[in-house]
Amino acid sequence: MSPQLAGLLQLIVLTAALALSYRPLGDYMARVYSSEKHYRPEKWIYRFIGADPDAEMRLPAYLRALLALSAVSVLLLYLMQRVQGSLPGSLGFSSIDPDQAFNTAASFVANTNWQSYSGEQAMGHVVQTGGLAVQNFLSAAVGMAVAVALVRGFARSRTGELGNFWADLVRGTVRILLPVAAAGAIVLVACGVIQNFSGIHPVGQFTGGTQEWNGGAVASQEAIKELGTNGGGYFNANSAHPFENPNPLSNLFEIFLILLIPSALTRTFGRMVGSLKQGYAILGAMAAIWLGFTALMMWTEFAHQGPAFEIAGGATEGKETRFGIAGSSLFAVATTLTSTGAVNSFHSSYTGFGGGITMLGMQLGEIAPGGVGSGLYGMLVMAVIAVFIAGLMVGRTPEYLGKKIGARQMKLAACHLLVTPALVLGFTAVALALPTPADSMSHTGAHGFSEILYAYTSAANNNGSAFAGLGADTQWFNTTLGIAMLLGRFLPMVFVLALAGSLAEQRPVPETAGTLRTDKPLYAGLLVGTVLIVTGLTYFPALALGPLAEGLAS
Repeated sequence: MSPQLAGLLQLIVLTAALALSYRPLGDYMARVYSSEKHYRPEKWIYRFIGADPDAEMRLPAYLRALLALSAVSVLLLYLMQRVQGSLPGSLGFSSIDPDQAFNTAASFVANTNWQSYSGEQAMGHVVQTGGLAVQNFLSAAVGMAVAVALVRGFARSRTGELGNFWADLVRGTVRILLPVAAAGAIVLVACGVIQNFSGIHPVGQFTGGTQEWNGGAVASQEAIKELGTNGGGYFNANSAHPFENPNPLSNLFEIFLILLIPSALTRTFGRMVGSLKQGYAILGAMAAIWLGFTALMMWTEFAHQGPAFEIAGGATEGKETRFGIAGSSLFAVATTLTSTGAVNSFHSSYTGFGGGITMLGMQLGEIAPGGVGSGLYGMLVMAVIAVFIAGLMVGRTPEYLGKKIGARQMKLAACHLLVTPALVLGFTAVALALPTPADSMSHTGAHGFSEILYAYTSAANNNGSAFAGLGADTQWFNTTLGIAMLLGRFLPMVFVLALAGSLAEQRPVPETAGTLRTDKPLYAGLLVGTVLIVTGLTYFPALALGPLAEGLAS
């Protein structure tokens, strides 16, 4: 079987698995967020945190609760790292330096999971499982809560109430993430992923010394790492490590986990707003972008560019031989078009155009299908912008799902859209202008520029993957990347929730003959075009200096 055919078969199997799970999971999540019933374990949690799950929250209360939880999470995770040397199960590792502890705390709370450390050489069992893994659940549940709040904004009328943040958080964790992650962990163990609490132990005598390996609760963390589009690996090699991703079957299953909830949330959206066709339109736009990027990546990496590539069958540098070019390319597109950031190969070693595809996927806003929750609300913001553009074309006040898109809504959508590019391009420019950050680059020229641009693109878009080659464990990068992660995560959430509140206050507008049908393929095409054009106009000059220049020169 040719590598290209193997890649096509993997794509078909993955698409079929997602299609089979789309309806039951999407409907189940809609019932979870619409239910008025509280399970007993949930009541214990509400009692412990002192929350009333039945109290409806308007924008200020919902936002305060979200930001308070996130601030406390950053502080607690930072403190856990700073006192790691005194904790049981630390495996003899010392406490984490202040700048790296801040970077890691910001990273995991912001659902970014950027790692400037080697997990097996820095973190003990308590910090890995009691700190990082817990935030994998909470950060994903926060993203889902914000997405559901925006959906309620479209579904409700003449009220500013967006639901209850604590109920959304707890239900998302207890009823969705925990059971699916538990089942996923069992499958990963069956595939060969390790799950234990053993310490550091020698595995053999080699020339020059003894090889030592870490054990750990890897399968359980790997499952939520992919399911919650987190991406932080237990080991430095992330999903290229055989303990995290041992074979092609586990590789395909991990890609499935990455795409599962973001895809199914489009049906949840359609169910909650009372029109499944609206969810299909959003899903169609996401799928078109994802399939297009996957095809481009495989074409780029399989392209024969000289005798060396012809002998190898494509660009194999930096790819895991267990997965090949197809499995690596499919994983790379899935992880950068979502906010996952997990890697099973090294994106710095991709062809110039291939590296540019991974970067562009993040710069789209990671909305195809995007992160857990963040992909849906990011695409809905783009849907609002697309409707506004269509309204300008025909000279009509734009409407979406029966809600008028006026000046206030467009200002909030524009602010959401501009925050991330401002962080990415601003921090990249400053880093390149100063003498010290450039010392961390392992390459010069276009590839070196791509290392810096990729780092801030990954941080501000809450992806977490790295271009490799950049020595990011410095005070400058730990601090600035941490700031970019926090601002890139929570400022857009502020604008999304404000948009949800403004929509929920409106009275529905009756549909007329002149209303744009947003449940049709024509509108899905307009939405795809809007996403690509807006992103291209924003990032093309920077991409031209990095991956495009490198690709054209090769």
